[in-house]
Amino acid sequence: MALCIFCLLLTLLFMQTMADTSCSTDCFVQSRAAYYPNSEVNGTDVGACGFGSFGATINGGDVSAASDLYRNGVGCGACYQVRCTNSAYCSSNGVTVVITDQGSGDNTDFILSKRAFGGMAQTPDKATSLLALGVTDIEYRRVSCSYPNKNITVKIVESSSNPHFLAFVIWFQQGKRDITAVQLCESENFVCKLLDRSHGAVWTSTSPPNGPLSLRMLFSDEEGQETWVVPVNDIPQDWIAGETYDSGVQVDQ
Repeated sequence: MALCIFCLLLTLLFMQTMADTSCSTDCFVQSRAAYYPNSEVNGTDVGACGFGSFGATINGGDVSAASDLYRNGVGCGACYQVRCTNSAYCSSNGVTVVITDQGSGDNTDFILSKRAFGGMAQTPDKATSLLALGVTDIEYRRVSCSYPNKNITVKIVESSSNPHFLAFVIWFQQGKRDITAVQLCESENFVCKLLDRSHGAVWTSTSPPNGPLSLRMLFSDEEGQETWVVPVNDIPQDWIAGETYDSGVQVDQ
């Protein structure tokens, strides 16, 4: 009898452990959200992630600033399903937003674009009522980013100067993993240099390597698994500030 009880306890403990593991990435977290009060419908083009105007319009303008989830810039480009909990106004699906900025207010984890905040509502009329609240209780979870027919793209920041200084941001970060490190390599001999995260999603190199340049991006998940991804396409030797370069790869997990 005692052995049966012991086995039952072990089974229950295992089931609870499995449930906790599943919840660590898929369960909703309770919080609050506000929206940019002085913004246009889309997000801001001066967000802390350094995406510029791209950060205001990516994902159709369903974007957000984050407080703790910003994670010193590591959280830039991450996607979250956010849904408000007021059954009088809110839909069950909510909205999927991309983190493009840092900010907080009134105990919030998210400051959504006006479009995204209203997008949590059931109807346009109820969106107006929801926006009138200014701040609302929500629940959120991390989800995969999806950009159909888009490869990861490198945007050279306008302050760059070939060949003395290179700064860039990474657009269309797919999947559910973070980019935690970036190396810049000479394509011919593959000598690599670990880059600095200047701020947000901006990576920089003083005196970058010569010739065509190959990137190596380290993708990390919440369980500590890490994978280096090497794009198919190089950044050309004659790269130009302000230009974008298609990496030729997608990372969907």
